[in-house]
Amino acid sequence: MAILQLIEPEVKDLGGFTARRSLPYLNRQMVGPFIFFDHLGPSVLPPNRGIDVRPHPHINLATVTYLFNGALMHRDSLGTVQSIQPGEVNWMTAGKGIVHSERSPDYDRHNEASIHGIQTWVALPVEYEETDPSFTHYPAETLPTWEENGAVIKLIVGQTRFYTSPVKVFSPILYLDVALSANAHFTVPNGYSERAVYSVTEGLKINGELLEPYRFAILEAGYEIKVSAVAAAQCIIIGGEPVGTRYKWWNFVSSRAERIEQAKADWRDRRFASLPDETEFIPLPEVVTEANPFS
Repeated sequence: MAILQLIEPEVKDLGGFTARRSLPYLNRQMVGPFIFFDHLGPSVLPPNRGIDVRPHPHINLATVTYLFNGALMHRDSLGTVQSIQPGEVNWMTAGKGIVHSERSPDYDRHNEASIHGIQTWVALPVEYEETDPSFTHYPAETLPTWEENGAVIKLIVGQTRFYTSPVKVFSPILYLDVALSANAHFTVPNGYSERAVYSVTEGLKINGELLEPYRFAILEAGYEIKVSAVAAAQCIIIGGEPVGTRYKWWNFVSSRAERIEQAKADWRDRRFASLPDETEFIPLPEVVTEANPFS
């Protein structure tokens, strides 16, 4: 048996572009430390209609943004202003609290623009939940990339084979972008107790079993898993070690329910740090059924 659980993501319209959410899911809160997994797009934004995610808060987690196409501009309460382009990584450690916005760059707004990528949230181990907030940008050329059996693999975060990503992490984690040519194959690293494969495109098989596009396959622990392609295809592989149960409310994640309540009060009463040169913000919702990175 190769696939322990197969998830069909929930599709959301986020105002001109789509997001497919695989985590959290019924009976599956996390894979390793990954607590949110969103596939953004592929979508085309018409001229003069960009993405505008107003300032909003996070605690006790890290956000990881990775794009296949398009661009976003990140701003945060530390004073960071950083664009992200395809193949690059933005890692933001919320720790004891941070506020950020994500918007289309000015240079993209007047023309038709695309957006396509993956946004994940990583729960921090308990001992690091209240660490100081930070932000680091990693250019594409700093990420290890290699070829194997017709597949081109980019190590976004973590460690595998003889490769280590420069992205600073707080617990064992794996995050790979794998592009396969027709008849190529790749063996999923087996050094992590929890692993999953997400099919960005069609044309993929897992141990010979066809995987439809936009599917999140939780893999059986301990098994050798081979991803192969019947045509040019792409997938994301994630994994890692569990960090324990987490509470979730809106954009807040923590191991302690009372910490969530504190963060709600802090945001309601405007005690979080603000962003330089931005006056907009997303008010605290009265009722939340799920967290949403884009609300």
